[in-house]
Amino acid sequence: MDRKLATILVGDYVGSTSAMEQNEESALSQVMLGLKLVARCVEKHHGRVFNSAGDALLAEFDSPVNGLKAAIEARSGLASAQGLTPQSMRFGLHLADVVRVGDDLRGDGVNIAARLQQMAEPGEIDVSAALFNHVRRVSPCAFEDRGEHRLKGLDEAIHIMRVGASVDRHGFQLAPTIEAPRTKTKPNSIAVLPFSTSRLADEDQEFLAEGLTEDLIHYMSLIRSLFVSSRTASVALQTDDPKVIGDTLGVRYVLSGSVRKLGSRVRLSVTLTRTSDGGLVWSERIQRPFDEVIDALDDIVARVAATVSGRIDHEAISAVRMKPPENMTAYEYYLRGLEQHRMGSISDENLLAARDWFRKSQEADPNFARPLAMDVCSWSNLEDFDLVAAEEQLNRAMQLDAADPELHRILGTLQIRLNKDYDASRRHHERAMQLAPNDAYILGRCAAFYVFDGQPERALELLERAEALDPFLPVWIVEERVAALYALGRFAEANEEARSLNFQTRRSRLYRAASRVARDEVERARELVSEALADDPSLSGEYVKSQELLRETDKLDALLDRLRLAGLPDTPRFEAHR
Repeated sequence: MDRKLATILVGDYVGSTSAMEQNEESALSQVMLGLKLVARCVEKHHGRVFNSAGDALLAEFDSPVNGLKAAIEARSGLASAQGLTPQSMRFGLHLADVVRVGDDLRGDGVNIAARLQQMAEPGEIDVSAALFNHVRRVSPCAFEDRGEHRLKGLDEAIHIMRVGASVDRHGFQLAPTIEAPRTKTKPNSIAVLPFSTSRLADEDQEFLAEGLTEDLIHYMSLIRSLFVSSRTASVALQTDDPKVIGDTLGVRYVLSGSVRKLGSRVRLSVTLTRTSDGGLVWSERIQRPFDEVIDALDDIVARVAATVSGRIDHEAISAVRMKPPENMTAYEYYLRGLEQHRMGSISDENLLAARDWFRKSQEADPNFARPLAMDVCSWSNLEDFDLVAAEEQLNRAMQLDAADPELHRILGTLQIRLNKDYDASRRHHERAMQLAPNDAYILGRCAAFYVFDGQPERALELLERAEALDPFLPVWIVEERVAALYALGRFAEANEEARSLNFQTRRSRLYRAASRVARDEVERARELVSEALADDPSLSGEYVKSQELLRETDKLDALLDRLRLAGLPDTPRFEAHR
């Protein structure tokens, strides 16, 4: 039998039987409208409809994330379709090995997806734990744990997760904006691939490999003469072929390596390769105690700089480098905290776990500043977040390490939220960019400040630079261009930019709606707000005020007025999905 691993989506129209008893033709028309809408979302996210049965549709995807995106967008799209609502359909998603019979797919995996759909309430999307475990680190949405359930015809219980509202901006989530860009090769350019571990490596070694990769990318980004492709871009490619990487990211060199922890010592193997022909430039193996390995990263960066751009600048690197941890235990605790923080959008439990790990990291090394800053990031998503206490904690971190660019960016944002001090915020954001001139994420997030500060042209410049560094920038950064174009009064361009995004966010839909109202297209604006509310029923003007920290209050008032005209309530009317 021809078998394959696939993500299966089953969508079902709710209540079609009773509707057809009342008016068969009208009901059939609505069912077909709903199924066609879902089919368009499936096609947009590179899926294939392989079967249909009356009022149900079955589709397959190679990527679990694409299947999830298709279901979320279909639910939102139902809100603006004539005669339909998000509750018109329900969805089930499962990842499984299935049997291919011609163009059809069959097997237990298809049956489970169908049963999940049957378990879901109208307007909801239920997924299996098998699928959830593949998307949890790159998910565009929150989840609610529904626990284990016995499904009809299955002996084993299935753990079910329910899809919640889309998440907001998140520094560590990978939600690429475009699929496979091809870009002109840049001079003095390099991509750093995620370091590998042995197949038998435990979680600690995997965290260590990921952490050292990110630190190496950061240290390289400090050298202005180097063009360093971001972590997001390197991970998104999912290939180690130097030529493919060079063609896609436009880099001349690729740095790859492996990490192995041997007691208190770390073995680090590093290789530099040309992308033009895959030729080896040099390789090196280092085996040292952990604290010396961190210092050895400077030597690796200097050697890369000498090869790629002809410069060695040890002093420049050391002067602005973030202060490293003093022991491996603190570093590993910090990396475990990052792992939980990355999944913080899924549930508050992840955020609480992240805070616990960051505290343990600080206890293991009181002079390690990074966990203090990241603890504030996790805390800011919880209900008990205290702005004043957070500022005190960030100032303490700044005393320990004033060379952390992300710390400056976070503190800059806090200056607006807590004190409305845009001048102080600007100083921190500018310092963050000075410390990490080639960090796509820092540049992209700093662009948000310039939108808030009334300098949208500067924001567009930073976003252009960020996208050059990372053609796979997450949609949560690219959407900042929509806000900048809106601020400039270029409403048609703002709308088109938002429509071009790989995935629609709450923010992109709301700015599209405001742009439509500004162009006297109120009906379409109302449809967009309906779609946004379908994704997150708790959306309101209060949410917009908390996110759009505009210095010019008249601009914020105008934005709120337009969204109110488009149907956005001032205060939440319903709870979010999660």
